[in-house]
Amino acid sequence: MTDKKGKVYIVGAGPGDPELITVKAMKCLERAEVILYDRLVNPSLLDYCKADTEFIYCGKEPGNHCVSQDSIHQILLEKSLAGKTVVRLKGGDPFIFGRGGEEAEVLSQNGIYFEVVPGITAGIAAPAYAGIPVTHRGMSQSFAMVTGHCLSGQPNNIRWDHLAHGVDTLAIYMGVKHLPFICNQLQAFGKDSTTPIAVIEQGTKGTQRSVVGTLETIVEVVTEKRITNPAMIVIGEVVKLSEKLSWFPEMFKEEIVL
Repeated sequence: MTDKKGKVYIVGAGPGDPELITVKAMKCLERAEVILYDRLVNPSLLDYCKADTEFIYCGKEPGNHCVSQDSIHQILLEKSLAGKTVVRLKGGDPFIFGRGGEEAEVLSQNGIYFEVVPGITAGIAAPAYAGIPVTHRGMSQSFAMVTGHCLSGQPNNIRWDHLAHGVDTLAIYMGVKHLPFICNQLQAFGKDSTTPIAVIEQGTKGTQRSVVGTLETIVEVVTEKRITNPAMIVIGEVVKLSEKLSWFPEMFKEEIVL
């Protein structure tokens, strides 16, 4: 082990479209000696790294984590204490449901130099590629990012009562599995059953698909069209704009008149 500590860059790779990575993030990849990367990172980004870069896959699929979070922490410490320049590469933004904050805490507690490089998050990018602005004058003055998955499974510890009335547009991550629960909760707390909702699969990638419906109908549509994760759920009146603002060519698009 060297006496000189390395440095860890906690980097957001952006969503599926590799061209959405930031200039600063790309510079981190070019100088990295070790890269720990996640499942949702576009693998083509790794082509920009040095030939002798060490790659460590840390992909996490629902119910199947090939590397535990504690193991990731340990690897970050070991590689940085060995004097390496380490990049922890995450899909989207590392501080938005990416556990980047937990990793930064571990590094801070152990005296490791680190830097956070924000990335474009799917909650903004996927709707934009589907023609949905998450805010729009006269239609949406507020926007919330919400997890659709919790440690317990169903996101039942979220204040759906507040979200039903206090926010104009909801962007829900990791929520396809619990879509019936989410729709039922919002309606139970008084959100109109005709509220528009879009589900965008593989957002910003060439394989992007989106479906549009209402809180009352979307579960049936998603089931029929076999929409799966990774997918972003967007709820609010701005979803209506997708019909005229949609610009990205999709493999499949199903819309219901709202």
